[in-house]
Amino acid sequence: MDVHKERMNLSTLTCGCEEKGVLKVKKMKPSDISGLVKYGTILCSSWDSALVLHCTLLSASRIAINSSVTEFILLGLTQDAGKQKAVFGVFLILYLATLLGNFLIVVTIKTSRTLGTPMYFFLFYLSFADTCFSTTTAPRLIVDALSHKKTISYNECMIQVFTFHLFGCMEILVLILMALDRYVAICKPLKYTTIMSWHFCSVLVILAWMGSCIHSLAQIFLALRLPFCGPNVIDHYFCDLQPLLKLACMDTYVTNLLLVSNSGTICTVSFIILLTSYVVILYSLRNHSAEGRRKALSTCTSHFIVVVLFFGPCIFIYTRPPATFPIDKMVAVFYTIGTPLLNPLMYTLRNMEVKKAMKKLWCSKV
Repeated sequence: MDVHKERMNLSTLTCGCEEKGVLKVKKMKPSDISGLVKYGTILCSSWDSALVLHCTLLSASRIAINSSVTEFILLGLTQDAGKQKAVFGVFLILYLATLLGNFLIVVTIKTSRTLGTPMYFFLFYLSFADTCFSTTTAPRLIVDALSHKKTISYNECMIQVFTFHLFGCMEILVLILMALDRYVAICKPLKYTTIMSWHFCSVLVILAWMGSCIHSLAQIFLALRLPFCGPNVIDHYFCDLQPLLKLACMDTYVTNLLLVSNSGTICTVSFIILLTSYVVILYSLRNHSAEGRRKALSTCTSHFIVVVLFFGPCIFIYTRPPATFPIDKMVAVFYTIGTPLLNPLMYTLRNMEVKKAMKKLWCSKV
C-alpha cells in the first residue's frame, strides 16, 4: 500500500519488462513518455524497485488519449522575419491570381454557348477543384507569414488533411477524364458524340467525386490513428500525413506503407495512364492533316505540361520511405500553389475558343 501511495504521489508511470519470466517495475515521469514510447510498448532499461508486478504493456494509442496535444505549430516556408514578409506578398498575389483565373474559366464555361463540349465540361470541374485545392493551403500560409503564433488546432489539422486530399484527388481524376476525352476526340472522331454523351460525362464526374471521397476518407482514417505524445512542431506550411508521421509516437512503418499504397499508387498509376494516353494520341496523329496535327498537339502540349508539373512533385512526396527533407516544402509549392495557378493560363492562352468566349462574354458586359 505504501509503495502504491508513493507511486501516486510522485505521479509516476508503472512499466513492465520481461526478464527471465518476471515482470519488474520502473518509475517514470510523464515527461519521459514521449521519448520512450515506441512500437506500442515502453522499454525499461534500468530498475529502481524490486517489486514484482504483473502489468499490461501500454499501447501508443492509449498514451495518445491521455496526451495534451490539442494543437500543432506550423513553421511555414521560412522563419526569417524579412523573408516572411516576402512570402506574404508573393503568395497573396499568386493566390488572388489563382482565384481570378479559375473564376473567369468557371463563369465563362457556365455562361458561354460555344463551350458546350465535354472537354470544357471537364475543364469547369478542373478549375473548381483547383480553386478549392489551393484554398486548403494558401490562405493559412499567407496569414501565418505575418502571424507570431503559427498554430493550428488538432481538429483543423485533420480537416485540412481531408479537404487537401479530397480536391487533390479530384484534380487528378479530372485530368484523366480530360485525357480520355482527347483520346476519343482524336482517335475515334466519328464515334465521339456517341461515346462522350452528356449522361456518360456526368457519370464520370460523379464517379470522380466518389473516388476522391474514398481516397480522402482513407487518408483521414490513417491520420486519426496517429498518437501524439508531446512534440507538436510541424516543419511544413500545412498539415499532411508525411510531416505528421514524423511526430507520431509509434512505429509508422505500416502507416507509411498504407500511405504509399494509397496516395503514392494513385499518383504513379495516374501519371502512367496519362503518359500512355498521350503516346497513343501522338501516334494516331500521323494519319491526320497538318492543321489537325497542329491543333491536337497544341491541346495535348498544354495538358502534358500541367500533368508533369503536378504529378512530378506528388510522386516525389508520396512514393518514398517515411522521411522529410527541407526541399519538401518547396516541392509542395509546385502542386499546391503552382499548378492551380498555371491551369487557367494553359487552358486560356493556348486555347483560341476559350479566349474568344471570354472576350465575347466580358466585353458584352462592359
